[in-house]
Amino acid sequence: MLEAQYKETRKRMDQVIKKLIGDLAKVRTGRASLSIFDSVMVDYYGTPTPINQVAGMANPEPSLITIQPWEPHMVGEVEKAILAANLGLTPGNDGAMIRINIPPLTEERRKEYVKDAHRLGEAAKTAIRNVRRDVNDAIKKLEKNKDISQDEMHTGLDDVQKITDEHTADIDKRVKEKEGEVMTI
Repeated sequence: MLEAQYKETRKRMDQVIKKLIGDLAKVRTGRASLSIFDSVMVDYYGTPTPINQVAGMANPEPSLITIQPWEPHMVGEVEKAILAANLGLTPGNDGAMIRINIPPLTEERRKEYVKDAHRLGEAAKTAIRNVRRDVNDAIKKLEKNKDISQDEMHTGLDDVQKITDEHTADIDKRVKEKEGEVMTI
């Protein structure tokens, strides 16, 4: 009975970590990263389509991103989508390719991005605690229904806390890494 609870706990907490990884990837660093365009959707013949499905994207220099639409007439649509995404970037196009210079971050901007990373980390920790609460309630319910003994319940609650601590430490580690990336000039 408890093994199923542990498995479900790990699965749900791993999903929280996975979401955090995706969210942290969108936080800008001093280097150009293609992941900042993950949320950009281009109007492709009336259908919102991820930018990486309508154009080839490259990062030839640390502060430059190039985007080459596979269909030349899509250059304007891709440019509009980047501007509409409010990324704080200005695309420049030469008719066939879009070039985006990533300006160096000021100290103030870096600190804002670090705060964003910490906020994302706190949101992930809250989600982890919510999973822990749900699983603890389920374990207590099993004991109440006499499916497990009181000793098994206490062991289960301790094991869930250990799983929670592992995932919380993982969140802290990932946020610290992102902070290091953002603050590195």
